[in-house]
Amino acid sequence: MTALLSVEGLSVVYGGALALDGVSLTLAAGETMAVLGANGAGKSSLLKAILGLVPASGVVRFAGEDVAALPTERRVGRGLGYVPEGRRVFAGMSVRDNLEVAGLSDRRARAQDVARIFALFPDLARKSGEAAWRLSGGQQQMLSFGRALMGRPRLLLLDEPSLGLSPKLAAELFAAIQAVANTGTAVLVAEQSAARALSIAPRALLLRLGRVVRDGPVGDLSATVLHDAFFGL
Repeated sequence: MTALLSVEGLSVVYGGALALDGVSLTLAAGETMAVLGANGAGKSSLLKAILGLVPASGVVRFAGEDVAALPTERRVGRGLGYVPEGRRVFAGMSVRDNLEVAGLSDRRARAQDVARIFALFPDLARKSGEAAWRLSGGQQQMLSFGRALMGRPRLLLLDEPSLGLSPKLAAELFAAIQAVANTGTAVLVAEQSAARALSIAPRALLLRLGRVVRDGPVGDLSATVLHDAFFGL
């Protein structure tokens, strides 16, 4: 398959410390990949570097175009969507306004996308006029996810989507991620919970201390490999 995303030798340095060390990966259109590793493994740095949120060296190609020199907003315009860690919503704005502000310029298309997200997350539909700060943590995560979908991304980057959620809400969120992936959107999901991520991803990229230790089908990952990625020295 032709790669939708191709990353080669991506490195990120924070204050002299190497957070990401020559990471390479490919992701095909419609494919879902889990990015796994312990805290500090480089998962968030990888997603932020792909999106252009942190300075990085290396090659990032999206849909055949080298986007490494493009600012974040232009990468988003090419079809990259991002759900950051920490449920970053516009707290004083209503649920609907949070979605619409991230939508397409065409009013009809924007309304269609809001309706699609409300169908995916009925709790948001019931609270469409409420300020985002009044939502529960799980609902705010759903809103952050829905806002990323408003741009109709071809590739969705999710950073620790289940962080702080109850098992029930985490299961609901991952069911929604699977539903979006089933429509043909490529998904790159960084997660510390390997079980949740691997429940929806046929491929996994394992990071340890900023380096790739394994990239391949989930079926090839043994318990030992996963343990070493999280706890190995």
